[in-house]
Amino acid sequence: MIVRRARAEDISSIHKLILELAQFEKSSNEVITTSDNLHQALEEMPNWVFAWVCEENNEIIGAAICYLRYSTWKGITLYLEDLIVTQNKRRCGAGTQLLNEIVRFAKQENFKRISWQVLDWNTKAIEFYNKYPIVKDNEWINIHLDLI
Repeated sequence: MIVRRARAEDISSIHKLILELAQFEKSSNEVITTSDNLHQALEEMPNWVFAWVCEENNEIIGAAICYLRYSTWKGITLYLEDLIVTQNKRRCGAGTQLLNEIVRFAKQENFKRISWQVLDWNTKAIEFYNKYPIVKDNEWINIHLDLI
């Protein structure tokens, strides 16, 4: 198993993983992005949007997509939008390798924090994240303003 930065030829596999995640989260109807949208973001904003893949036997079994955000208290931080491992490959170490690579990258770039969200009912993901020295925040309320 290897983890590496995503390349253009990985985009359709990453998009399939995004669709699989949406189905797992019972939100398939909310995905409007396409492989082209993802490719455009990664190509046109390479210093703002980042992606990694985890390969096993030349097959992409996991991916992580991150982007930069700015904290007025901490400075530049990395936001982990999605860490996805295909369902039949979960618990094989792919998620750990992806998250470790993101942590390594964030430290190398001198980012001050990595932030992400997890659904409160996704107990397996929460158990996975609890292996890291994370800080859970039960105080803030997530707010979205959809413009489409």
